[in-house]
Amino acid sequence: MPADGLLDIDLAYGRRGLRISLPADRTTVVAPAYHPAAPDVPAALRDALRHPVAGPPLRAVVRRGQRVAVSVCDVTRPQPREAMLHALLAELEGLVSPDDVTVLIATGTHRGNTPGELGEMLGDELAGRLRVINHDARDEDMLTWCGEHGDGVPVWLNRHWMDADVKITTGFVEPHFFAGFSGGPKLVAPGLAGLETTLTLHNAQRIGSERATWAVCEGNPVHDDVRAIAAATGVDFAFDVVLNREQQVVAAFGGEVLAMHAAARAYVREVSMRPVDGLFNVVVTTNAGFPLDQNLYQAVKGMSAAATVVRPGGLIICAAECVDGFPDHGSFRAELAAEPTAERLLASIAARTRTVPDQWQVQVLARVLGRTRVGVHASGLTDVDLSSAHLFAVPDVAAAVAAELEAAGPGARVCVLPEGPQTIPFVRADGVGSPM
Repeated sequence: MPADGLLDIDLAYGRRGLRISLPADRTTVVAPAYHPAAPDVPAALRDALRHPVAGPPLRAVVRRGQRVAVSVCDVTRPQPREAMLHALLAELEGLVSPDDVTVLIATGTHRGNTPGELGEMLGDELAGRLRVINHDARDEDMLTWCGEHGDGVPVWLNRHWMDADVKITTGFVEPHFFAGFSGGPKLVAPGLAGLETTLTLHNAQRIGSERATWAVCEGNPVHDDVRAIAAATGVDFAFDVVLNREQQVVAAFGGEVLAMHAAARAYVREVSMRPVDGLFNVVVTTNAGFPLDQNLYQAVKGMSAAATVVRPGGLIICAAECVDGFPDHGSFRAELAAEPTAERLLASIAARTRTVPDQWQVQVLARVLGRTRVGVHASGLTDVDLSSAHLFAVPDVAAAVAAELEAAGPGARVCVLPEGPQTIPFVRADGVGSPM
């Protein structure tokens, strides 16, 4: 134990981080198993393209002169897009010219990314050389009908994607709070899907399922349909990476989309799932820092991760910078304030046959608030902002933890998730770790 009895913990917060000091004898820190960056990242990326998990290598998939569409994550995700695109282009050299490549920003229902953001995401050279298109789920001219797939999902997908001769998804894999894991088939739908498709995939009934949760894909009604759409509409090659806390590439996977994704998420499960011995009075979490904690909408993921190990009636403190506020665009703020209590908010959403995008996060947050109190440390939101969202401001994280521990008594304990949803804690069952 440190001489002063305090444990210094660095939280992933914004670009610079946030250090807190908590009582060492009452604090459990839960973080992913640390993996250093691959010693030669370009070689690791190249190897994934040449030696896929399943299916032929990339060069065997593409024929000379074909039109290639590549799906990449939008600005809210820390995907190493520039490195992955360079690896793809190098592997396809002599087969495909840059003029034949279209990069589609898989925004889902998010806003389009600005030219400045695209330069930062792809590198100025690639952003200027390649055809880059922001997907727009609400633009009917950008969509094409693909039929009904999965459990009655009407599927509209980006027409540039569907018109391509070769379709390649790229992304990164991490646990997801209601879709199980990110990456893989999610870069098709909801990434490149029309609004009606995504509203169905993310309706209140699917998200409300107990199987729609962290690290569960098979039997998860959201991910089951995501996989069905990708399989039915076609992905020619999939390319995903796994990142460490510095957002460096530690592993890369390529090949047939479903087999590749299964292998990548098995790797991530070993890295990010961590057992604990019981529930905690206080859980301090983050949303993994920039770019993931730019707004409160995204920070719900960190709160959801914390909710897996907090005692009923306990306290979650989420440190998320929220420089983009709620954000201001969309209906998330209005949806949160639509009912006077979290209980009525959840009941209202659950009763609807059709939800809008911002209600998905509201539904998850309302479920968390039905279990515990949630305070937020955020430089981009005021006390009034947070109060309108059924939350409260935490100016000093350590002081708030100390007050809660004192009120709960000498046996009270705190759990800290410094990287938020990058780590999914679960309570051991009968001494053997298994998810809650």
